[in-house]
Amino acid sequence: MSAEERVRAAVRDRREEVNAAIDEQLPVQRPEQLYEASRYLLDAGGKRLRPTVLLLVAEALTDVEPFEHPYRAFPDLGDEPVDVMSAAVSIEVIQSFTLIHDDIMDDDDLRRGVPSVHREYDVETAILAGDTLYSKAFEFMLETDAPPERQVRALDELATTCTEICEGQAFDVGFESRGDVTTDEYLEMVELKTAVLYAAAAAIPAVLLGADDEVVEALHGYGLDIGCAFQIQDDVLDLTTPSEKLGKQRGSDLVEGKRTVISLHARDNGVDVDGLVDVDDPEEVTEEAIDAAVAELRESGSIDYAREMAQDLVASGKRRLEHLPENEARSLLCDVADFLIEREY
Repeated sequence: MSAEERVRAAVRDRREEVNAAIDEQLPVQRPEQLYEASRYLLDAGGKRLRPTVLLLVAEALTDVEPFEHPYRAFPDLGDEPVDVMSAAVSIEVIQSFTLIHDDIMDDDDLRRGVPSVHREYDVETAILAGDTLYSKAFEFMLETDAPPERQVRALDELATTCTEICEGQAFDVGFESRGDVTTDEYLEMVELKTAVLYAAAAAIPAVLLGADDEVVEALHGYGLDIGCAFQIQDDVLDLTTPSEKLGKQRGSDLVEGKRTVISLHARDNGVDVDGLVDVDDPEEVTEEAIDAAVAELRESGSIDYAREMAQDLVASGKRRLEHLPENEARSLLCDVADFLIEREY
């Protein structure tokens, strides 16, 4: 079995467990429309990569075989039961909250192949659904049955993460009106908007299970590294993957004038990035125009630059896993890191 097949199997098996837990912890109740809207994107799909990382870290730390113990009573490092699944659901719920609010801010029509929440319902309901998910995530983190001091620390990690995600989104919005964004600024935005949730997914189970601070810090760094690599790979895929696979227009970042590692590198190397495609009428941009823009970005070395940066980040993240015992779960965490930059959509 290849590394990609191993990752897909690991994610699939744990996704089933996470989906069952979401059904249990976030049922549709009164007022029905609010909870239906809150569940809407969760029910629409999603890989569940972040909760899978969380569960794999728990398995790696305790050297427990997958599904040997129920995630609801996972043995910590002193063999006391901890409900790590509640933490996994908390992380996935935060992810869904960010997607709902991002779609409202960007006025996007689709998400995961279905109408976005504010299109399926309305803006008011979507805002309330996102806010509900945000608050529910903290409730779920309080249901782990870990010792109180660990729960407080996990909640602190989650709260800091949510603040950082908002900071990253604010930077991203601000960049749209700036022509002088630097690569370092962009990477800071990516770390805050995207990578910190991977970092929380990796660090929180270590906190809840009673791992040493050094291990918690290493896992947090692993999440930051692979989370940044994940976003940079998204930047590459936006240009190199056919629209039907992406589920959106190829080259949409260029058409919308979004800053990426690729466009910033190209700009710094003399490419007129804003002139690569005609943005007067995004609906009229052709595949031929995108092909020509991508060809120029390839020639400037900008796409290869982004790929190499993502590869370096993944290598750094994998080195941090040396703080974990050598076992199958640690090997899968390495495979997950590779998968994030080898995927094609």
